Amino acid sequence: MLVLTRKIGESIRIADNITIKIVELDNRQVKLGIDAPRNISVNREEIYKRIQAENEAASAATVSDQSLQSIAGLLKGNTDSK
Repeated sequence: MLVLTRKIGESIRIADNITIKIVELDNRQVKLGIDAPRNISVNREEIYKRIQAENEAASAATVSDQSLQSIAGLLKGNTDSK
């Protein structure tokens, strides 16, 4: 881990397209301004972990063959598929 010391108004540059600027210091909090391209998601750690957990839960959900056949029957207009 790289640890840097910065003052208000100073920035940190990541590659050519991400800038992190120290906006404000208040007691025990630091306010950061992050300038990054729209295709790069920037989230707080707790939000990132929640998104990861939801993605894992969604990918673990399975659909049975019977359910798929029933859905296919409905799409074909056949309501007798069970």
